[in-house]
Amino acid sequence: MSLIKTLNSQDEFVGFYLIKELEIKQTNSTPAKDYLDIVLCDATGQLPAKYWDASTTDKETFFPMGLVRVQGLVQTYREKLQIKIIKIRKATDDDGVFLTDFIRSAPIRPVDLIYTIKQAMDSIQDKEMHTIVSFCVKKVEERLMHYPAAKTHHHAYFAGLAYHMVRMLELGEFICKQRPFLNPDLLTAGIILHDIAKPEEMTAQLGIVSEYSVHGKLLGHISMASNWITEAAILSNIDLNSDRVLALQHMVLSHHNSGEWGSPVQPQIPEAIALHHIDTIDAKLQMVEDALDTTPEAENWTQSIRGLENKAIYRMKL
Repeated sequence: MSLIKTLNSQDEFVGFYLIKELEIKQTNSTPAKDYLDIVLCDATGQLPAKYWDASTTDKETFFPMGLVRVQGLVQTYREKLQIKIIKIRKATDDDGVFLTDFIRSAPIRPVDLIYTIKQAMDSIQDKEMHTIVSFCVKKVEERLMHYPAAKTHHHAYFAGLAYHMVRMLELGEFICKQRPFLNPDLLTAGIILHDIAKPEEMTAQLGIVSEYSVHGKLLGHISMASNWITEAAILSNIDLNSDRVLALQHMVLSHHNSGEWGSPVQPQIPEAIALHHIDTIDAKLQMVEDALDTTPEAENWTQSIRGLENKAIYRMKL
């Protein structure tokens, strides 16, 4: 089977793929004709695809998260690869292909990621902080096993959220050793809590986000996580006016650093500044790694990366 990452311009191929996204659109011609605007993916990457002159049956047959057998031609459009679908059909049981074969996932087993997160949580010596963090983790523990950290920006794959947390915990441990004035309990708690409400913000299957929830659209993960901290404190008889509760809420509320990205306040305690930059380092380097990993081997430039000011990354031949 032809893997997405190995496809080159003018390649004719046949293979099985997952429909990650699908929209029914119309051409600009007169009369306008319907076509399927699709994103095909496998575990190595994804490419946009077009299926022209879609029939009524086609529009009722193909949907996101469906496995399909595609005969196609790789073309170049605006200097980027794009697939022209010649034939397409739904995969059948006889084809012997499974959804899990076509999704990207964290390079570490989910069970190991959760174990590491719980170890970090149990290392928090402050009892009130530990209680609050434990309460919030329990709310989403099952979904942490498979949820992505985002729809497209970074760690947007199976168990990506837990992987993001673990990589940040590693950075946090290093920075606390390098900067002993930082409170390790507060930084560890902030790392675990900063995106803890993402599974409530998004609806995802096999690491692919299909939509944002009503709570996600109206409240967002930052405010939901802050509310969970309040809820945990009330249920555990922890003083809502304590510095610990205030510090944890500030960590969560400020970690995006600006209102443009959803934070109502900027970081104003040392651990919050550290959290913001740890989050930024891990997210942006992961954007680069993901883009390089999913760019066809024949291409030197990645797609433009929104989180890096729409810059593309060049693959050096060193």
